[in-house]
Amino acid sequence: MQIETPQAVAIYCRLSKEDLDENKIDNLSRSIKNQKSMLTDFAEINGWQIFDIYCDDNLSGVARDRPEFNRLIREGKFGIILCKTQARFTREMELVEKYIHGLFPIWGIRFVGMVDGADTSVKGNKKARQINGLVNEWYLEDMSENIKSSLDDLRRKGHHIGAWVRYGYMKDPNQKGHIIPDPVAAAVVERIF
Repeated sequence: MQIETPQAVAIYCRLSKEDLDENKIDNLSRSIKNQKSMLTDFAEINGWQIFDIYCDDNLSGVARDRPEFNRLIREGKFGIILCKTQARFTREMELVEKYIHGLFPIWGIRFVGMVDGADTSVKGNKKARQINGLVNEWYLEDMSENIKSSLDDLRRKGHHIGAWVRYGYMKDPNQKGHIIPDPVAAAVVERIF
């Protein structure tokens, strides 16, 4: 991977499914627009030339199939990757180690997290980035457990939590999480039995 100029910066923005922003502007969430604006200003203040802006909207920080993330990694024709925070780049410790602490230094790419102070050019900053990586991964584990326990509680209370209902039933239009017999399918179900 060759670097065209050490001051060329790639801006990476991401909004996760958990933080989904339904208010879209030009097909991008408001949060992505804000990240782009903030990071563009930061790059200009530092005298960095923007190589490209990569945005993954509505994708988790642990997803490995993020199209813009993968394009960023493939292209690599820049000296700096700039994100709002390290968590916007990834919430998975394995990817922090693989890219931020492993491949980026080999490729001559500096990683900068504007808000959390993650910066691979700062000596002694690695431990802070590793702690951030662990906290971000723990956050996902905690959130996963919280969601799982909430869904389990709803199931125990008899609520339907799936997107589809089994044949013979339909979602109750008057009560969320409640299903009722489907009058059309009921005749078919009776014939089957």
